[in-house]
Amino acid sequence: MERRILVVDDERGIREVLRAYLENEGFVVDEADTGAEALRRAGTTGSVPDLILLDVGLPDLDGFEVLRLLRRTSEVYVIMVTARAEEVDRIVGLSVGADDYVTKPFSPREVVARVKTVLRRTRPGATDDVDEDPTLRVGALALDPLRREVHVDGSAVTLTTLEFDLLHALARSPGRVYSRAQLLESVWGYDFYGDERVVDVHIRAMRKALGDEAGAPRFIGTVRGVGYRLLDGGSQ
Repeated sequence: MERRILVVDDERGIREVLRAYLENEGFVVDEADTGAEALRRAGTTGSVPDLILLDVGLPDLDGFEVLRLLRRTSEVYVIMVTARAEEVDRIVGLSVGADDYVTKPFSPREVVARVKTVLRRTRPGATDDVDEDPTLRVGALALDPLRREVHVDGSAVTLTTLEFDLLHALARSPGRVYSRAQLLESVWGYDFYGDERVVDVHIRAMRKALGDEAGAPRFIGTVRGVGYRLLDGGSQ
């Protein structure tokens, strides 16, 4: 099945370069030069993208605002693209649901590599191997990998695609300590180019969604200088 990529950038030259490289790799490419157009195309029946390359500096809506609006109704993969390299931009983008982050100037080949890496992740709603991956229960936490649902004390918890994938990776072996590098490899893939601190950003967001606290964790424990582990739902 052909994968569809929506390139959102107000610079025509950037859109054309990315289109050429992506189409050369077999992707179907759509374009938008404003946030409003991006939101329209992302919801158009018959041409819903599998992934969006979303520029932050758009002429109408800020790229972060576009992402926030998208996340109300869609879990489409999103890679943010920006000319601003400050850490705050990275944290804001990831905290509202971006799957990856690219700063300008960039190598088009690197962008294509990141697109491929993100698209290799399990999409929400996947139902393969129904009999091989039952619900994982750790204390008060229940995680259903098939429906991609999480419950705490019987109540549903909403996680982003990446947050769910991170929790699933930890839940496969409760108590085991995973380094940031191991989590990157498991969730993002071998060829992830970004900063290891991206794991910390998503762990913070996941803790908030689970009602966890870093200082007195119930579910996600920090092993200082190493990484993270899933607790038994009661104590560290």
